[in-house]
Amino acid sequence: MQNLDIFAFRVKKLRKQRKLSQKELGEVIGLTAKSICTIENGTSSTTIEKLILLAQFFEVSTDYLLGLPDHNMIDVSSLTEKEIGLVYQLVDYFRSQK
Repeated sequence: MQNLDIFAFRVKKLRKQRKLSQKELGEVIGLTAKSICTIENGTSSTTIEKLILLAQFFEVSTDYLLGLPDHNMIDVSSLTEKEIGLVYQLVDYFRSQK
């Protein structure tokens, strides 16, 4: 399955899980129902901005929408710069032990 096909499949699947019409999803992210239809049919993609809005709305990563491998991620948004630096140092340490 090509990335555009995966993107189309996942957008449609997520929209249906939320029980939204193409028009309703389009209104949320600022596209027409026809644009959502072409995305879901795999005949067109969208802008980076709309991709981000889709990911935020569906609470998934852009990697997931695009069919890229998922990576383990750690939310460091509530940490200080010093604490984030310590997390990176710890990760580097564990990598060097392999």
